[in-house]
Amino acid sequence: MNTEDIQRLGEELKEVLNINTSPVAVHLVKSDEEIPADIPHIGDTTRHCQMVDNVRRLGTQFYATLEDQMCKGGAAVMGLTEMSPKLKSGEVYYNLNHFNTLESAKATMDKVPMVKANTIRAVIYAPLEKATFMPDVVLVIAKPKTIMELSQALLHKPGGRVNSGFAGKQSVCADGVSYPYLTGEAGVTIGCSGSRKYTEIQDEEMIMSIPVNMLADLVDSAKSMFGSYAC
Repeated sequence: MNTEDIQRLGEELKEVLNINTSPVAVHLVKSDEEIPADIPHIGDTTRHCQMVDNVRRLGTQFYATLEDQMCKGGAAVMGLTEMSPKLKSGEVYYNLNHFNTLESAKATMDKVPMVKANTIRAVIYAPLEKATFMPDVVLVIAKPKTIMELSQALLHKPGGRVNSGFAGKQSVCADGVSYPYLTGEAGVTIGCSGSRKYTEIQDEEMIMSIPVNMLADLVDSAKSMFGSYAC
């Protein structure tokens, strides 16, 4: 699969499922990997969830380094830096009254999917149908019916189940990128307080993330199941 295939699959996925915004291609650039010369620098400081949301709505393509990531918690789970002790211990969420005890907050943070710290130098973002790089993960933000159809298409050939784990924390970063990157499995997540506060993700939308090696079969199945010629 090459970038032309990726772009074609992006167009087909939008068309067959009637998605109004773009699926978002995300690539974690390893510390020993070069950033492609044709990818512009974001040139702004914002949150990972905002970057994903801007890409899916506005069609921009760029890379972002640690310095560009306003939310260092999101940067940490994607391997750009170490997680701060206060976040890792659960203290941040405990102080926000998101947990009854510090112990319950830490128990949740201990299970957050995290790429090894300082192994990633940058993150590249693009609409899937315009991506000029090979993504690791594709994120789709859509209504539950569309996520249902994606799940059905995902299982159409191999069967099985879509296993999803979330806590309403670190959603677009840890659940949306780190989990499929680390496990090779697709996942569904519901958003978090930060991503719903700082982005235009709607109350009636949720997120599905798909490892890129599942993309071709998923789109093929979606066309068979939900395309204009499907019964």
